[in-house]
Amino acid sequence: TTGIPHLGNYVGAIRPAVRAAQNPDTESFLFLADYHGIIKCHEPEMIHQSTQAVAATWLACGLDPERTTFYRQSDIPEVMELNWILTCITAKGLMNRAHAYKAAVQANAENNQEDPDHGVEMGLYSYPILMTADILMFNANEVPVGRDQIQHVEMARDIAASYNHLYGKDLLVLPEAQVDEHVALLPGLDGRKMSKSYDNTIPLFVPAEELRKKIMGILTDSRAPGEPKDTEDSALFQIYRAFATPQETAAFAQAFADGIAWGDAKQALFERIDREIAPMRTRYAELIANPAEVERILQRGAEKARAEATPYIRQLREAVGLRNLSRFFTGEATGIATSSGTA
Repeated sequence: TTGIPHLGNYVGAIRPAVRAAQNPDTESFLFLADYHGIIKCHEPEMIHQSTQAVAATWLACGLDPERTTFYRQSDIPEVMELNWILTCITAKGLMNRAHAYKAAVQANAENNQEDPDHGVEMGLYSYPILMTADILMFNANEVPVGRDQIQHVEMARDIAASYNHLYGKDLLVLPEAQVDEHVALLPGLDGRKMSKSYDNTIPLFVPAEELRKKIMGILTDSRAPGEPKDTEDSALFQIYRAFATPQETAAFAQAFADGIAWGDAKQALFERIDREIAPMRTRYAELIANPAEVERILQRGAEKARAEATPYIRQLREAVGLRNLSRFFTGEATGIATSSGTA
């Protein structure tokens, strides 16, 4: 919850997740990772506004809160309790191998920082444990991720196995990473991967004219109208393919071969994207104008999530010895030494 969703988020995560959640054989849990958001973003208004924008985006894109448990991470205190329990059994060496931490250490070395941990806060260092708690709290069997996130699911498996070894077999489910090789990864305006880090994104629900203006700014080569154009290295073509049917894609590829002008190609891209996005844009605007409705949906999702999380964390807590004394008291002598003798 640290930004406004863009086209890359839509085709890479939102659209496939919403479609998967429609499978009657699948129970889906989707959440707003606002505790993760404050790891790097220390701007309260950004977190607040982004939370509403992200929630409204998923709902506008077809997420059905009656079929999916859709909740805000910070509304589920059991997740943070499990996070601490898991922190107490996770080896520091495992966190040392996390990609984000290693990247921060490498950046410090490249910048000739004497302290390899310069600028590294504990949220960044230990966030894979919180991610593990997110996954394990609801007995996830499969976690849809991109290839760059597989490590986090593997860490979740390692941590869950450690807990089960210490406190009881199979109390925690060991999740599997689910990688969809066919999910589109969109290039941005400059041809690099679309990312807010590169400031090259196309926001998902900007007004139609602003969307068109953004698309007209996509970087293209200098080939003139009438000259055949390459599809493989064209960001414009790759974005079109992510929205189009196979027949539409084939026709667009033929237009490239026939030398379509870049301006005409960009207009065709705008029209194809807007045809899919326009109805959702209307729903998004309604939700943004009615934050109470978004909050109601999130609170209902939290109720559903906590109905599962509360009894489960009680079981996990008792396994580590955090128990109600009266429930486990047998009335027998314990042999525990006290200052006045032996009880």
